[in-house]
Amino acid sequence: MKKPSWIVSPEDALAYSPANHTGTVNRRLISQANVGAKHVEVLLGVIEKNQGALPHAHPGIEQVCYLLSGTADVEVDGERGQMKAGECCYLPPDKKHVFTVTSDEPAQLLVIYSPPYEEHPDRVIR
Repeated sequence: MKKPSWIVSPEDALAYSPANHTGTVNRRLISQANVGAKHVEVLLGVIEKNQGALPHAHPGIEQVCYLLSGTADVEVDGERGQMKAGECCYLPPDKKHVFTVTSDEPAQLLVIYSPPYEEHPDRVIR
């Protein structure tokens, strides 16, 4: 049986290193380009120890990060917290945030944007 186009495996998505991140490889699982999604975007990210997102914000874009494995330090608008696997965080629109992996093994996370970010330079403030 052939897999429907709306079921996406990580191997189906092109790996890329996002701007303003270090030691990070993302795969865009759900997007307008691959499944026609117009209002949400879902990525699978793998981030190495002591690496991650440098300070930035997304104007008008909500972001959720669900940590599948590993641990991370997260800062949102100057407030800091620690995450472990199985936890998620909400990054509000227009708020500067930083995400740094603290576990020895690379962390895996799902990243959800609404509306889609799509790596457009006009949708980020550094």
